Amino acid sequence: MQHRNHPYSWAPFRTWSKHYAPPRWDLTGSHVHPCALAELPGAVEAVDLVGRNEEGYRPLLRGLARRFQVDPDRVTTANGATGATFLALAALVRPGDKVLVEWPSYDPLAGVVRLLGAEVVDWTREWDRGFVLDPDELARSLTHDIKAIVLTNPHDPTGVYTGRAELLVIEMLANAVGAKVVLDEVYLDALPDVDTTPAAALSDTFVSVNSFTKSYGLPGLRLGWMLADPVTTERARRVRDVVEGTGPVPVERMGVVAVGQMDRLLARARAILEPNFAALAAFVESRPELAWVRSAGGPVAFPRLAGGADTDTFVRVAHEEFEVGLVPGSLFGYSQSFRISVGCPAETLQGGLEALGKALDRGTY
Repeated sequence: MQHRNHPYSWAPFRTWSKHYAPPRWDLTGSHVHPCALAELPGAVEAVDLVGRNEEGYRPLLRGLARRFQVDPDRVTTANGATGATFLALAALVRPGDKVLVEWPSYDPLAGVVRLLGAEVVDWTREWDRGFVLDPDELARSLTHDIKAIVLTNPHDPTGVYTGRAELLVIEMLANAVGAKVVLDEVYLDALPDVDTTPAAALSDTFVSVNSFTKSYGLPGLRLGWMLADPVTTERARRVRDVVEGTGPVPVERMGVVAVGQMDRLLARARAILEPNFAALAAFVESRPELAWVRSAGGPVAFPRLAGGADTDTFVRVAHEEFEVGLVPGSLFGYSQSFRISVGCPAETLQGGLEALGKALDRGTY
């Protein structure tokens, strides 16, 4: 079921997700429910097969730069956030380097590090600390052979948010050893009532990765970006030369349309997420069998069985007997929890929670 031992899988979760058979109530997704093409006015008219995008389509680079208040020479477009993460890490690390990666983690992050021949060093987020990042542990783990620190904000899978004050402490510690901090921020923009400034806009120590997939409801576009200092940006663009050359012209032209409608897309996302999150919170907090660290309100959450038992059996039974899909926490390195989607349509979440309640009533996990 988990593909943990697949001999060719650099990212077992991604491998699992591609072979997973969705049940009636699929709560395994991690993005806001996708927009239909008609919900992105101007997209069809923008599509063309011709355009100059040697370093990225210039109108798109300028649009993203304006949106995030950086210069265009700090923006690199990519094939989704996964592609942007690869470009960032390939620009920063070499075989034999060490890279600090949070744990539990979205496993393609560590997979990229291993693929590049670098060594993964874990920085553990603890349940007992609410999965927040512990700067004291970071200080103990950092050495001068650490070239990069890789994090998600908010955290995938728990949805826990890291604020600016905490990021600036991480920046100070990273600077002490000359490391960059790569932040996957794909859920950040959709969060309510928090500072959504990309970390890369705060300091050249940070490299921010994002995309139109998770918070904007455009997963099929497969358009991501990286924000960084000009030197790291130039290196990432040279990596892209040997990976994919340039981005696809139709995608990047449609991306310009999407950039112009980001506020509207985020309003749509929050209209889905806020009532869904309230429904999930009410469900989890009404079930004595469950516990959680309350997420910041993004597209995912990470409840666990109250006794701290391994959830693999529960996830399997929920799927096979009650037709509700969850992601086993073992795919993120934390088997006591399961990841659940908040970005799906309301009727899917409601049906899934009802089925989940029946699975919990069954007991014996």
